[in-house]
Amino acid sequence: MGEAQKIIGIAKAENGYREGQKSGHWNNNQKYSDQVPGLEWSDFQPWCATFVSWCAMKAGLAGLYPRTASCESGVAWFKQRKRFSAYPAVGAQVFYGSGGGSHTGLVYNYDDTYIYTVEGNTNANGSAEGDGVYLKKRKRRDTYVFGYGYPAFAEGITSADPAWKTQAPKPTKPSTPAKPASTIVALASAVKPGARHKQVKELQQLLIKAGYGPIPGSVTDLYGPETQKAVGRFHNKNPKYRSKGKSYDPAIGPSGFKELQKEAGRK
Repeated sequence: MGEAQKIIGIAKAENGYREGQKSGHWNNNQKYSDQVPGLEWSDFQPWCATFVSWCAMKAGLAGLYPRTASCESGVAWFKQRKRFSAYPAVGAQVFYGSGGGSHTGLVYNYDDTYIYTVEGNTNANGSAEGDGVYLKKRKRRDTYVFGYGYPAFAEGITSADPAWKTQAPKPTKPSTPAKPASTIVALASAVKPGARHKQVKELQQLLIKAGYGPIPGSVTDLYGPETQKAVGRFHNKNPKYRSKGKSYDPAIGPSGFKELQKEAGRK
């Protein structure tokens, strides 16, 4: 069985799983966050990207997909590796909405008109409140479809992209072990002091894990004063990532965010 079919099989087996309820409403309490190291904080949060990370981990393919609860970070992760396309592919991670930041899932098949996906934190009726894992059928050319991240499967990837088609990587010498793919993700430009953004929760969790916390009131989507203080502590230890001319810098910055991830154990 190829790697694409392995993760697809794991994802499809979750079809029918439903999140928790409280007072008659779905509450985003689900099993996936607690089982993915580094994403435990994302329980009770929108979990479509966490579901994909969980599937990749269970398939033994964690290095081929971004480990993040942020759809925007997932898009950036694939684009950094030049593995992002406007065309579907089997096993690809599909991203929806403006900039790909609204929702995500896994493509298990496609044809000229539709993509067929497995998606977490969605529903059967198309409303905004997701409640579980579903198999979905969506029009390929719907404006809601932003694009696709292509994992570097060992067998290559079956794609509708004329520039890719079915491409397998060049064989390497048996004596040369393959380096594991990085799980470091990019920082969204909207993540800055005073702003609200989904990735701020990830930033706060990384700061705590790397020893710059605790952050009173975390984990939230607000880049507030306590988060800024923790970032300041990071800069005190790593002054080279501080903005030039500043003795106190509350903004983490793209290069600092990458260093923070390394300190928190990501590779």
